[in-house]
Amino acid sequence: MSTQTYLIDTNVIIHLEDNKAVEPAFSAFTSLAAKHKVDVFVHEAARDDVRRDKDVNRQIISFSKIAKFQTLSKVRGITKELLEQIYGPLPKSNDVVDATLLHALHISAVDFLVTQDRGLHERARRHSAGLGRRVLYVADAVHLLRTTFEPIETPVRFIEEVYAHSIPLTDSIFDSLREDYKIFDNWWTEKCVRQRRLCWIVEDDGIAGLLVRKDETGENTDATEKYGKILKICTFKVRPEKRGVKIGELLLKKAFWFAQKNKYDLIYITSYDKQTSLIDILEYFGFKHTATKHDGERIYEKRLSGKIDIPIEALNRYDIHRLNYPRFLTDQNTQAFCIPIKENYHDILYPDLKQQNQLDLFSAFGLGDSPKRPGNTIRKVYLCRSPSNLGPPGSLLFFYKGKSQLQPSQVISAVGILEDVRLAYSTRELLQMTGGRSVYTERDLEIWSASTKSPVKVINYLLATYIEPPIKLKQLRQLGIFSSQPPQSIFQIQRHHLQNLLSCINIDLYQ
Repeated sequence: MSTQTYLIDTNVIIHLEDNKAVEPAFSAFTSLAAKHKVDVFVHEAARDDVRRDKDVNRQIISFSKIAKFQTLSKVRGITKELLEQIYGPLPKSNDVVDATLLHALHISAVDFLVTQDRGLHERARRHSAGLGRRVLYVADAVHLLRTTFEPIETPVRFIEEVYAHSIPLTDSIFDSLREDYKIFDNWWTEKCVRQRRLCWIVEDDGIAGLLVRKDETGENTDATEKYGKILKICTFKVRPEKRGVKIGELLLKKAFWFAQKNKYDLIYITSYDKQTSLIDILEYFGFKHTATKHDGERIYEKRLSGKIDIPIEALNRYDIHRLNYPRFLTDQNTQAFCIPIKENYHDILYPDLKQQNQLDLFSAFGLGDSPKRPGNTIRKVYLCRSPSNLGPPGSLLFFYKGKSQLQPSQVISAVGILEDVRLAYSTRELLQMTGGRSVYTERDLEIWSASTKSPVKVINYLLATYIEPPIKLKQLRQLGIFSSQPPQSIFQIQRHHLQNLLSCINIDLYQ
């Protein structure tokens, strides 16, 4: 397999290397890249941008930071006008640099671009979903390097619910919070410990991720929408050195599903401008910036009750689904497909469901363990060679786990929302298409032997919900979803059968 190549935006090096909260992730990236002999480049155009800095001392410091990386040369003959035709208006010189970086990615001069610039992420997604998935935040790049090159499974355990008082203030999860919030210790004692607030934590050599929640009403909230039942995310933190294993997305999934199941009207969180990766994922899933406090803290809100919004920025049904996540449409225009999946892939993609009954039993006595791969997140990718086609973006995907050694077996267990389907004609293309959300190692991808004659189907989707209890084979036959034998390849579920299937799912549906 060809070695991965990364292009680093200078903002990662120049601005973030001095930020103590981000430094561990950046250090992990450079360390992993060096360990696995992965090439990391800085673009020649970005170096030119540094030269335009009128502060000579700052320019010298910037060049000293980027000197340790290789330079990716410009493509000859690429003009601003040509870049604007591809990537939209470029009013400023740094916009031209951004487009130049994306063009290098687009022509596969490198495999991935690493940047903390939200605008660059958005510009890439506007160009195409495929290009957007190859633009990574630092933590995502760390995750991809670890997943691809290091077969040792990441020790991510299930989320545990605890009271705030059970977490000692000496835990290192709080260190970087104190840097931004000087009176943090007092706030934690008065607001969280004394009020017995509940927290979700992910443990990995201590607390790796923390989310503190609070129930509010319209009479006592900072949210601008005064609903009756409001869930506030008071603190949302991943320990800096543990970024890159999707802990933040795992905690966010927990908050979404909890809020939906318990019928909250609104969920909201506050954030500062510098928290770029957090803001990006919040906006990706439909949080809206509704207000800014006097100290610059921004309020992001997401409505969870009433009719589904059809945002003007939505390009297709997938966009409608993701902006309203975890809710999704099930109207007459909804198409649905069944995807058979083998036990080993099911366990990788849905580790929450692996031996669920046994884990629940043991965890009651403090003996439980959990899957150790970071697969239990929202954004997923599935690989197959099924000859069947799938429908348009936004189609529902019902995953059927075939006959298995461990339970559940021969059931439809999960529902996904299709983003897109692409074909990979080489291992390198497979790497590029799965980057950022992959749970597959380098060896996993090589085994597929993607080629022109035998391409691999790459299915990108969101995990919408698990079906509890899963729908068993006997019931699927009774509903007419299956005939005599379970499916061997992807097939479309007809509308009248879909209605029967949806009636068996214990979630709120929105027409």
